[in-house]
Amino acid sequence: MPGSALAAPSPHESSALVRWSVNAVAAVVVLGVFWLPPAMGADDPWHRAVGLALAAFVGVAMLVRERLPTLVVAGVGLATLGAMALGVTEDFMLAVAWCLYPLAVRRAASARRLVIGLVAVLLVVVAVSGVPDDSRQVAQWMVLSVAAPGVAWLLGTAVGRRIEAAAEAARVAARLEVAREVHDVVGHALGLLGAEAGVARSLPDADEDELREALADIEVRARGTLEEVQGLVGALRTSSSDAPDQGGLASRLQELVARTRGAGVHVEALIEVDERVDEATSLVVFRIVQEALANTVRHAPGAPCTVVVGSDGSHVSVRVRDRGPGAGGTEPGFGLTGMRERAALVGGTVDWADHPAGGFEVLARLPTTHQVSTSG
Repeated sequence: MPGSALAAPSPHESSALVRWSVNAVAAVVVLGVFWLPPAMGADDPWHRAVGLALAAFVGVAMLVRERLPTLVVAGVGLATLGAMALGVTEDFMLAVAWCLYPLAVRRAASARRLVIGLVAVLLVVVAVSGVPDDSRQVAQWMVLSVAAPGVAWLLGTAVGRRIEAAAEAARVAARLEVAREVHDVVGHALGLLGAEAGVARSLPDADEDELREALADIEVRARGTLEEVQGLVGALRTSSSDAPDQGGLASRLQELVARTRGAGVHVEALIEVDERVDEATSLVVFRIVQEALANTVRHAPGAPCTVVVGSDGSHVSVRVRDRGPGAGGTEPGFGLTGMRERAALVGGTVDWADHPAGGFEVLARLPTTHQVSTSG
């Protein structure tokens, strides 16, 4: 029955339970093999009591090693050194190594200093106490006691560096995505506003009413751009996408073409998009057409332009061509580079070149369903 069914644990709760179980198994093994036998076998009742108390402390610390890792490692290290001096443990710093690993993952520099300090104290304690009595065993004990924390520190540091590298890559990707969004939205809007202002300025013998109407159009465009930028900022704050709703890509593209026509560009458009295009691909298609039209406004003012967007069920094809002067071999700017980066994110491709019959052409082919790119 729904009312009596137990709620399934969340992924976070399941992960915490797995970590606790692993820590519990490690604590049982270390205490059962290296701590309890020598502590229970101590001749002096006082040594026996201290050994069991230190073993209990170490066991609890191994269970909560992720919490306050620096204090846990220091406490377990001191407890182990004290137990070694009293002869109530045979642990060669395995408990310390177990607790040291998460500290090394999070803070390698702090872990390095702590390991060096523990090793130094360990050498002093072993040298003074002479545990065990045989000199060869003492050397082996020292090597193992240094090796266990050292290996834990090296492994933890390596994992920590990989985690930090992945986090930095995610931060760079996020900044790049913000840069692309700002460039596409603001660059396109400013290009249209500039074109409209140029058209208004070039009107021959324009009277006051015509100028006012042109300025009103520019004002409407500016307000619309401001709203779009505000929407973009809100989407970035909530880590959500401003992609068109599924099935709404065609209408948004038609609106984009209409705005470009309002800036004085003659645009012929043929847009036939399958409704199965997912949101990620829809956003990429929209941004590619937006940037291509913005480039037409900026670099080929007054030149006619053709926009063709279609889908065959598995892929969406985009072709935007103007009849302007072409790129003339110039290096691609941020907009064209951003097109290619966006397309790669969904498993698509973008190419551009001067058309043999004149003008500049952008060609894109994208899967209708988002595919994660594995390229470096």
